[in-house]
Amino acid sequence: MASSEVGEVTQLDISKRNMATDEGYDKKCIFCKIVNKEMGTELLHCDEEISCFRDIKPGAPHHYLIVPTKHVGNCKSLTKAHVPLVQRMVEVGKEILEKNNVTDLSDVRFGFHWPPFCSVSHLHLHVLAPASQLTFISRLFYRLNSYWFVTVDQLIQLLNSKSETD
Repeated sequence: MASSEVGEVTQLDISKRNMATDEGYDKKCIFCKIVNKEMGTELLHCDEEISCFRDIKPGAPHHYLIVPTKHVGNCKSLTKAHVPLVQRMVEVGKEILEKNNVTDLSDVRFGFHWPPFCSVSHLHLHVLAPASQLTFISRLFYRLNSYWFVTVDQLIQLLNSKSETD
């Protein structure tokens, strides 16, 4: 699909959602405002399920945030039923990297901040590349095996271990 066609579809999808009720939209959430084009932030991807934009404080040459288009709380609010959403977020992250000529996926960090260490309580996947070029501070913020940052694999493993009633 040509990029102009994607832009037209994105515009149509956003318009449809804005005419709907406030379901899936938190008027206090900065990411909901970005996805609804209330902030002037460039959306690199937007469909009914997933949106993507650049991080305002990039920790690496490529630092993208992948968010559910409809408001979903942070990692702690997720259940086993959210695993396909998390997997779709990763797929979109990889597509964005590919569009930006990042082909070495072994040098990419995909992960989530673990509450209470999230600045925005709207689920968002950090996609950072190349991970080998993380700034000094970013090496701390996005550190593997820390209390405040979990990889996609760690989150999916945790969600899959939850019972259906959690």
